[in-house]
Amino acid sequence: METALDAYLRQLRDQRRISPHTLDAYRRDLTRIACFFQARGVTDWGQVDETAIRLYLRQRHEAGVGPATLQRELAALRGLLNHLLRLRRLEDNPAARVRAPKKARKLPGVLSVDEVAALVEAEAVTPLERRDRAMWELFYSSGLRLGELVALDCSDLDLAGGEVRVRHGKGGKERLVPVGLCARRALQHWLGIRPRLAAADEAALFVNRFGQRLGRRGVQQRLAQWARRLGFQQPLHPHLLRHSFASHLLESSGDLRAVQELLGHADIATTQIYTHLDFQQLASVYDRAHPRAKRRH
Repeated sequence: METALDAYLRQLRDQRRISPHTLDAYRRDLTRIACFFQARGVTDWGQVDETAIRLYLRQRHEAGVGPATLQRELAALRGLLNHLLRLRRLEDNPAARVRAPKKARKLPGVLSVDEVAALVEAEAVTPLERRDRAMWELFYSSGLRLGELVALDCSDLDLAGGEVRVRHGKGGKERLVPVGLCARRALQHWLGIRPRLAAADEAALFVNRFGQRLGRRGVQQRLAQWARRLGFQQPLHPHLLRHSFASHLLESSGDLRAVQELLGHADIATTQIYTHLDFQQLASVYDRAHPRAKRRH
């Protein structure tokens, strides 16, 4: 089972070129599933059936694992078994007939326009604060994912043209995204002081205090520090800025397809969640303003 699993992970890395972060998640999930089956005497993926898969899901559910995690693990197993099916090492994919518990649809949180302004317009004095401000502006201006932002090199940024090339998008897809005027100004300020911090051979757009590429965790920690400093009532995380970008843009333009392209969503159904956010805001306004929206006591 380990040999087949390793070969599948290599195929994901070399042919589908999925990100190291996603590859690690596949490895963890599939290794856990393989250990579960092996503990019950299964020595080959061809011996796995629907009953065994449902038993795995039920035990994980009883252990308190949420529906989202179970859906992800089942999807990983389906992918592996489909791979073996294409290689004709299986005659059937039993995971295709198994459904994980449904997860409640959770709408992403968003910041108000005023809250975003409070963050991106906060005083930035030190070089690292200037770097942070440029990151927050770019997050909100271009709707980047955290992984996309930390993967940017200086060469990906075209300030004169007002765009940034995202070369490490989800699924290995590349896209060009506009960069707004305020973000360009913040980035220009950062680029002016970046040489004082960055190592001579470092290509990363955003570097840490040691001159090396800034990592995901570093960005998360800095944003949390800014949230505490500015007195935000809710925790701030990088994806919140991406959600706010999408919600505010859709609210102003109503152009769902354009927002899909900017976010790099492969399926417009993923983008449609922001239409629910927009409706929630409209419903809130209705409840406050319409004379017969609520029962009067």
